Amino acid sequence: MAAPIKKPEEIREILARACARRELLILATPYLRFESSFVALEGDELHVQATMSRDDAAYGLRGPDTVLRFPEALGFFEAPVQVLGLGQHEGRRTVRLALPRTVRENDQRVAYRVERVGRVEVTFSTPRANLYTATLLDISTSGARIHAHQDLPSGELTPGDRIVATIPLLADLRIETAARVRHTRGRTVGLQYQPELAEAVLEPLSRWVFLRREEERERLARRLELATRDLQRPSSLPPASLLLVSHDALLEAELRPVLTGIHPLIRLAPSMQALKEALQAKPVLVVFHVADSGLDERHRLRALAEVAQRKAPLLVLGTGVDGATLFELASEWKAASAIAWMPARGAFLQRLAQGILRRHGAAGEAPLAPLES
Repeated sequence: MAAPIKKPEEIREILARACARRELLILATPYLRFESSFVALEGDELHVQATMSRDDAAYGLRGPDTVLRFPEALGFFEAPVQVLGLGQHEGRRTVRLALPRTVRENDQRVAYRVERVGRVEVTFSTPRANLYTATLLDISTSGARIHAHQDLPSGELTPGDRIVATIPLLADLRIETAARVRHTRGRTVGLQYQPELAEAVLEPLSRWVFLRREEERERLARRLELATRDLQRPSSLPPASLLLVSHDALLEAELRPVLTGIHPLIRLAPSMQALKEALQAKPVLVVFHVADSGLDERHRLRALAEVAQRKAPLLVLGTGVDGATLFELASEWKAASAIAWMPARGAFLQRLAQGILRRHGAAGEAPLAPLES
């Protein structure tokens, strides 16, 4: 990674360019990710399209670990951001972000290469004006690697030669460019675009590469999650479960259809002995129900949370308690997140729980949350 950009005027210029072209972006926490796009800069605030629900924006993106990622020319930018709330710009619903203090750019000397390109047939002409076809092996914003469909005559292509190539990557993204041969190995040829691609081609290519990179991050997270499960959960242990620490049987009935699809849900009374026994089975997540913000309730649950946090990630779930108090408790108890529960928020709770499990089980990232319909 390159050195971080910290000058406010440089950061503002980068974000202004992204807004001008309505650039694609990813808003991500350790547990959830949302695809969005830039809208506008207003003073010290950045507006991005609100593709998620109000609850997702208010709770899912709240916290110190939210980051913004987006493509830019040959590379990608990433910045930690603070969500200020919902807003509007020119009649469009937006999420308001504080301008980041730092922006980090990937090292453009090592452009990300997409290897999952599907079947793409490339045509290229050599300095001797001979025309050949090849299969695209991988592609980046700065070059590509191809495999010729036939053996090339000796001396037909050597490093440093300039060629012309046509790469029909997508129906609406066709790359026609001059390129320099960087290396050859049998039928395989490495190319570098020279000159750099025109902006009209580079922008959609950069966006496409960025999305493929995000997909690869998710695939790697899933692989790590599966590998970690196999290592950490011997077959002699009972099936992994979600613990709900609560007296409320009605709450259990509401949560069961939402969470059982992830792991079995087990409710236990908020007592130290019951919790210690349940933790022996190595639950994957402990959900603490907070129905009262009084000092006695907080003190009692804190003692339980201190024991549980050493064994599993915690989620604070409140009924009749305001969101600010819940997040204060989550911070105090070192919980992964918090949510003010109501039945209409079932889908959000499910995504949040899945994200927490992925993060804590595999140190990976959560899947991209679906767009709000």
